[in-house]
Amino acid sequence: MADLAAYGGYEALKVTRRDHGVLDIVMSGEGANRSGLATANARMHRELADIWRDVDRDPDTRVAVIRGEGKGFSAGGDLALVEDMANDFDVRSRVWREARDLVYNVINCSKPIVSAMHGPAVGAGLVAGLLADISIAAKDARIIDGHTRLGVAAGDHAAIVWPLLCGMAKAKYYLLLCEPVSGEEAERIGLVSLAVEPADLLPKAYEVAERLAHGSQSAIRWTKYALNNWLRTAGPTFDTSLALEFMGFAGPDVQEGLRSLRERRPPEFPGDAPF
Repeated sequence: MADLAAYGGYEALKVTRRDHGVLDIVMSGEGANRSGLATANARMHRELADIWRDVDRDPDTRVAVIRGEGKGFSAGGDLALVEDMANDFDVRSRVWREARDLVYNVINCSKPIVSAMHGPAVGAGLVAGLLADISIAAKDARIIDGHTRLGVAAGDHAAIVWPLLCGMAKAKYYLLLCEPVSGEEAERIGLVSLAVEPADLLPKAYEVAERLAHGSQSAIRWTKYALNNWLRTAGPTFDTSLALEFMGFAGPDVQEGLRSLRERRPPEFPGDAPF
């Protein structure tokens, strides 16, 4: 079996190889919080952005599977990192670049990506989960885009892919209200490829990955490349949403969003806005 030297620098992500060129990527390590969920702290955020370039260059990988460890797929952003972004221009600029790279690196990775989502699926991990070429969720998974709850625009992956997957009406409902979507409902509205019983999640993800690994690699990769032109066409929409999200990190609403999360209460945002 091929070695993992190319992934030696990753700590928040555990990388192992399975048979037939399937690479297993687990959000864990330094990114785990006390509840056992992978949290997008500074290291996890950077690694999630970078790894898809290494996957793309890896001659021994045909398919990548991205999954979470423990109680869920991924938690939201680390509040300490969010606070640093709100208060430090340099940190905000760095994380903006990583957020941009995460989306475009997943889209431009030539290898197919399969996601296996269970429990909560939130934050930077959700970007890879929903942009994956085949997204599989446990029926009881909880998919949540929590940006507006924090007081910033829904940037990351939301504007580039939610309307395409589930339609504008559903996208606005879930993104504006931060309503959770179960895995079962996500399949019904087209937000994910498949929803399965929790016990079947990993077996199904690996089965799909094996099928992709045994297929014509040129045909599969070129089909992915062509289909992802729909997402590339939406690039300006994504760039705008990400710029507005990060402009929000410099505004007053995110401070109230942070306080309310720490105090475990509903936020009390002001009634006016500059736009």
